[in-house]
Amino acid sequence: MTSRFPMVLSVTSGKGGVGKTNISVNLAYAFSQMGKKVVLLDADLGLANVDVILGMAPKYNLFHLFHEDMTLDKVLFETPYGFRILPASSGVSEMVSLDKGQKLDLLDAMDAMDEEIDYLIVDTGAGINDNVLYFNLAVQERLVVLTPEPTSLTDAYALIKVLKLYHGVERFRILVNMVKDQKSAKEAYIKLANACDHFLGGVSLDLVGFIPQDPQVRKSVIAQVPFCHGAPDSPASLGLMQAAQKVSTWKPTTATDGNIKFFWKKLLFQERSVA
Repeated sequence: MTSRFPMVLSVTSGKGGVGKTNISVNLAYAFSQMGKKVVLLDADLGLANVDVILGMAPKYNLFHLFHEDMTLDKVLFETPYGFRILPASSGVSEMVSLDKGQKLDLLDAMDAMDEEIDYLIVDTGAGINDNVLYFNLAVQERLVVLTPEPTSLTDAYALIKVLKLYHGVERFRILVNMVKDQKSAKEAYIKLANACDHFLGGVSLDLVGFIPQDPQVRKSVIAQVPFCHGAPDSPASLGLMQAAQKVSTWKPTTATDGNIKFFWKKLLFQERSVA
């Protein structure tokens, strides 16, 4: 007997303002449209905004899980778009940095989910603070969102550098957002890849896709709906769906690469069952 477990991926960035959370929300929507069971974890714990982008006001969030002994089932919030979110709090200083006990509590809570899911998407904060690094180490795959702006490229490189040199992470997936066309996306990707090859070595970067600049994205943000739902035929939606199709081909791995993982008990159980 083997235990099925989900693909767990982070959507992350070295810089804020690159559309990371919007990508996370629309990826969750895209997978739900494929008939998958999806949970989106808002891991920008002190400046949460997944609920804002969706125009929703969940009664409970991760603060209640950590500080009021609330169960995960009560914190999980069902959206009308076919996926659930695990909301975080905004403007709560106690949530800016998780201590070791809270990290273990979250791992235990996620591991104890009583129903199977296909995707756990972790929308991290931006930058290289402790929470961002922790969540990027707890997942199986890391989708780095960047734009062609020099500051975005520099900060994306900084994030990759820290994860590679200090934590041994060598594989990253790249999604270029808010670009003029495919050529511009490839140019941004090549610049990042060249910097990693020159200064780091041993880093694998896979270009997942690109999201073109599209006025429908801003309109959907204002309307507080996923742009793939509000404007399904727009260029941004088509680009996102193509990226989601590529992500859907990724296979969960049983390799823990020395770092703690969400659903780690399930991973260990499967390894023992197969042995």
